Amino acid sequence: MALRTVKDFDFKNKKVLVRVDFNVPLKDGVITDDTRIRAALPTLEYIRAQEGSKLILMSHLGRPKGEKKPEFSLAPVAAYLAELTGWKVIMATDVIGDEVKAAADKLEKGEVLVLENTRYYAGETKNDEELSKNIASLGDIFVNDAFGTAHRAHSSTEGVSKFLPSCAGFLIEKECKFFDSILENPKKPFVAVIGGAKVSSKIGVLESLLPKCTTLVIGGGMAYTFLKVQGHSIGKSLFEEEYVETAKNLLAAAEKAGVEIILPEDHVVASEFSENAVAEAVDSIDIPEGKIAMDIGPLTTAKIKDRIAAASSLVWNGPLGVFEFEAFAKGTLKVAEYVADCPGTTVVGGGDSVAAVNKFGYADRIDHVSTGGGASLEFLEGKILPGIAALRD
Repeated sequence: MALRTVKDFDFKNKKVLVRVDFNVPLKDGVITDDTRIRAALPTLEYIRAQEGSKLILMSHLGRPKGEKKPEFSLAPVAAYLAELTGWKVIMATDVIGDEVKAAADKLEKGEVLVLENTRYYAGETKNDEELSKNIASLGDIFVNDAFGTAHRAHSSTEGVSKFLPSCAGFLIEKECKFFDSILENPKKPFVAVIGGAKVSSKIGVLESLLPKCTTLVIGGGMAYTFLKVQGHSIGKSLFEEEYVETAKNLLAAAEKAGVEIILPEDHVVASEFSENAVAEAVDSIDIPEGKIAMDIGPLTTAKIKDRIAAASSLVWNGPLGVFEFEAFAKGTLKVAEYVADCPGTTVVGGGDSVAAVNKFGYADRIDHVSTGGGASLEFLEGKILPGIAALRD
């Protein structure tokens, strides 16, 4: 179904309610990473450029759990937005209420009103109809550009859309464009690199992508349940006994579909799970007793490199090792490098893999780096995201 976007709407003389993702990291009231604020600017600038338009922005910040806690106020974000853009930004005293309604009605051309943290209200996460209606009463049109919360049916993401004409901002439009192309009609060869600690957290992604893939690379801690199923020794590596049948079924399905599965063929191991552990190379598929696999080895990375270099489409979700520990980051670093060099369409989603490409400086060489961890994971699982479903025709 087609996505309604800001290009389909006329914002002239309209109060435009925009759900942004300003859930930014703060330390002592100072923003330490403004990526999400900058990501919202193209949509905000597009709306603001239309004659007589007025912007009303809403977002959550942290987890105040339905209480008005000052440490979760969006006031520092509003101040930062004003400094960054030079716009007149007004901080609302609340999310709803007479005072907020008056502030919204008094907005002059080009002014921006930032509502308080939507999660100050318990009804936000419950998608409370009354709260949704009250928020919707502030504007004439609703624009959702917060992909990071699009998988949540909350008042400010999905509820408001029931009471106002609604569309997607440029950020959500871009996310949908890339994820839809990967999931609906990927150009072949299509390589999916799926990492992470546990089979339990990625089984939905594996099952969703398997029928579409040419090659499925399984790395990270979850790979060792698959290796154990194949009869290999995995030492003290992570093993999810309750997912043995799941792993067997997935390997059988891949064989039946003619999909190549790549699992670690060599490893970097340690005696304990610790940042200070000594890294040891194991150049065979079997892991010695008492050792924990912490990263993939050079034989595995070389094989992955060949498949990525030939890919027309690629999606990467999840690290290949414990990349937070320098001694065990090499496999993930190498994969980030190969993805950056891939000639095909490349999409990276999921908090840790996004953190990896940013950490290693490859983000600007990847076609699309998703802004939503949980949302991108659910998108790859083939789930319907409520915040996006509300914006489709």
